[in-house]
Amino acid sequence: MRATTTNEEKARRSGAQCGFSIVEVLVALVVLAVGMLGIAGLYVTSLQASGSALLRMQAVNLAGDMADRIRANPNAGLAYEGTAANNNCAGAAPATCSAPQMAADDLWRWRVQLAGALPDDGDGATPQGIVAVTGAAPRTYTITVTWVEPTEPDPLTYVLRMQI
Repeated sequence: MRATTTNEEKARRSGAQCGFSIVEVLVALVVLAVGMLGIAGLYVTSLQASGSALLRMQAVNLAGDMADRIRANPNAGLAYEGTAANNNCAGAAPATCSAPQMAADDLWRWRVQLAGALPDDGDGATPQGIVAVTGAAPRTYTITVTWVEPTEPDPLTYVLRMQI
């Protein structure tokens, strides 16, 4: 009696291969690893870009905040180029302030916000906020916010100009 032969036995007799060789498995693992490294690189790049976008949005919002403060105190004029001082013109128990005192208080509060929202350069240089005023009526206010991002070699600057 002759036993029936299985497909595996037939394949062995004819010299055909069964299954995968170790080389094919290793090549598949290398291809998979390279693909995963590419995905990880894209993920890191997207995280850096979103961090940069967040800082830029903060700078735009802070410049807009100063513009709103200037619009709310239009009689201060050139006082927004002056020295920042905490005159307690706002808050829980605000003092009675003149327009120039309010401008100094606005500058002080704005610069505190800048230091809290934007990173320093690691050497102790904090982000800068400058207001320049030109002209008489209407005055042109140039609000400049400068900061250093961890991924950028040079400081970044956002400039907002408005007339009142």
